[in-house]
Formats: sequence, structure tokens, C-alpha cells
Amino acid sequence: MQRPFARLAAALACFAATFAWSQAFPNKPIKMIVPFPPAGSTDISARAVASKLGERLGQPVVIENKPGAGGNIGGEQAAKSPADGYTLFVGTVGTNAINASLYSKMPFDHLKDFASVILLSKTPNVLVVHPAFPPKTVRELIDLAKAKPDTVTFASSGNGTSIHLSGELFKSMAGVKMTHIPYKGSGPMLIDVMGGQVNLTFDNLSAAIQHIRSGKLRALAITTATRSPALPDLPTVAEAGVPGYDSSSWNAIFVPAGTPKAVIDRLAKELDAILTSEETRKFFADQGAESGGGTPAQLDEFVRSETAKWAKAVKDSGAKVD
Repeated sequence: MQRPFARLAAALACFAATFAWSQAFPNKPIKMIVPFPPAGSTDISARAVASKLGERLGQPVVIENKPGAGGNIGGEQAAKSPADGYTLFVGTVGTNAINASLYSKMPFDHLKDFASVILLSKTPNVLVVHPAFPPKTVRELIDLAKAKPDTVTFASSGNGTSIHLSGELFKSMAGVKMTHIPYKGSGPMLIDVMGGQVNLTFDNLSAAIQHIRSGKLRALAITTATRSPALPDLPTVAEAGVPGYDSSSWNAIFVPAGTPKAVIDRLAKELDAILTSEETRKFFADQGAESGGGTPAQLDEFVRSETAKWAKAVKDSGAKVD
């Protein structure tokens, strides 16, 4: 008769200890791992909230850029970090949806090794070219690529990223052959596109928009199903010659699986307050992106639906990186 009461007492003691520990969270700096170099859209999104989150939590939130392997290097480090709330991972549509289908072997399972916290931002990709590149429209680009297979080069921020897969999806749906040139992040990729070493890219709008406005890049089309308010006169890829084409990018905050629910809920609450503020919404809108928000459960459902969507896209396009 005493055993159930002993179990109940033990459970209550565990709950009390967890509650007390979570109430003390955080009592030291928090690390936010960004799996791409500085200046790219993922890094921009992370830095937009990191300092504000630190202010709300009373502890600094330090950005650590860990680029490479389409985000998998940073993802692996984050997945293997202690599940205590002191390591946040800025996952992307690549690391937490696409890569599982694109790579034959992954160093982590994005559905099992991470717990969802909150959607950080969503942004269209944009098809941009060097200003001297002859095609002025998507239709002209397709005609050139068909006339000279594999001579048109398209850059990406790394194998397995949404930028890479946006290009592969374009190739598949438009029936063209282009040569893929992968880089370690959006920053170095854009430098070479602006320098004319590579013809074009499907970069995140938030990273490319300043260069479009300055004239260093010329935009041909937006990759989402609808036009972007940031560039309302720019047609979609679907409108411009590839019916049904639709591709977007997103960033979200995750923590290692096993992180206490109370800590996840605290992080989600503080981040949601930041992301739904007028200041943050305006910041992302100015970057051509949409501020995120919501609950851990909503992000988890979204990630699962995106994983299924991109698994089909990868299969249909035949894209592989190894």
C-alpha cells in the first residue's frame, strides 16, 4: 500500500526540483548556434532577436556561427549539446526539413534530436542575376539554358539549403540544365554573383534585397506563389514562365531534445513577445521577410508538414548532394 504513495512522493519531489530549476533559468549566458556564416538571412534573423532575448532573460545571448555541410555541422553540434536550455539552434528549412531527404547520411535526426521552440521568420527566395547577365526575364533565362545546357551557373549558400533546392526545383520544372556552384553561406555566394563569377542565385530576399535596391543585383522573379510586398512589381517565377513553382525559406528556434518543457515554454513566451512586437515586425518587413511567432506545438506541426513537402520535391527533382 505504501508503494503508490512513495512513487507519488518521488514524482512530486522531481516536479518540485524541475520547477525550482526552471524558475532559476537562466543563470548564465545562452549560446545561439547559427549554422551559416555572418551576413546571411539566417544570421540576420538570429541577430534580430538575440540581444532582445538577452534583455528579457537577464543573461547575454551569444551568437556562434558554425557553417558548413548545408548547415549540418552547426546542427550536429547543437543536437549533441546539453539539453538544459543554454544552447539554442537557429534551424532552417534546409537543416530541419530538406536535408533529411537530400543527404544519404545525416549526423542528426531533426525530428528526434530537436525540440521545437518557435518560428523565427519566413521569407521568399528571389531569383537574382549579375546586372550584365543577358537574360532580362525568366523566359529568356529558360531559353538560354535550353540553348546552352549546363553553361548557366547558379550559386547556393551550400548543398542542401533552400537556395540550392530552389534552383534544383527550377531546373526540374523548367526542364533546363544549369551547373550548381555551392558556397559556405549566403555572404560569400553573393560576393561572387555580384562580381560576375557566377550567373545567378535563388537567394533569400532578406539577404539580397539591399543589393537589388542598390543595383548590384538584378531581380528576375520572386519564388513564392504570391508576390512580395517588399517588391510588389516583381513577378513570381510561376507568373514569369514556370507554372506551379513555389519555394520559400524559414528560420526557427530549436533546442536539444529533452530540454525541460518549462524552459522551452519560457523561451517561447519571451521570443513570441519579441517577434510579435511592432518593432520586430517592421524590421523583418523591411528585409522582405515575415516575422514569426506562435507556440512550440505549432512549429512542430509546421516542421513535419515541411519535411513531407520537401521530401517529395527532392524525390521529384532527383536532387542529391552525396
